Amino acid sequence: MPKTTQLTLTLESKPGVLAKISQALAGAGVNITAICAAETAGRGKIRMVVSDPARAKEALTAAKLRCGEEPALMVTLEDRPGALARVAEKLAAAKINIKCAYATTGGMGGSTTVVLSVSNVDKAASVLGV
Repeated sequence: MPKTTQLTLTLESKPGVLAKISQALAGAGVNITAICAAETAGRGKIRMVVSDPARAKEALTAAKLRCGEEPALMVTLEDRPGALARVAEKLAAAKINIKCAYATTGGMGGSTTVVLSVSNVDKAASVLGV
C-alpha cells in the first residue's frame, strides 16, 4: 500500500491526550498502524496511519477531537544503513520536499516501513517506483 491517508491532529500537549485518541480509535475498532507525535510550544502534532481513516475520523469527531487528513506514502525499505538515504536523495533530486517522516523497524536485516509526508505524493510515488 504505497499511497495512504495520514490523519493529523494538533492538540494541547497535556497528560491523557494520546490516551483519549487511542481509546476513541480502539472503541471504533480502528487499528493504528503508524504514529508520530511531537510537541512544539505546548501543542502536540500527531500524525498517524490507521486501518480505516473514515471510521477513525468519525470516532475522533465523536470524541470532540478535530482531525485533518493528507496524502502520504508508505515505503518498505531494507532495514540497513543507507536505505532511507537513497530514498531521500531520489526525492531531493526530483525537488520533492519531505515534510515529515516516521518509521517502524524490526531490527537489523529485516524490513522497515517508512511513512513519508511529501509535497507531491503522486510525483514521489513515480520517482520511487511505488
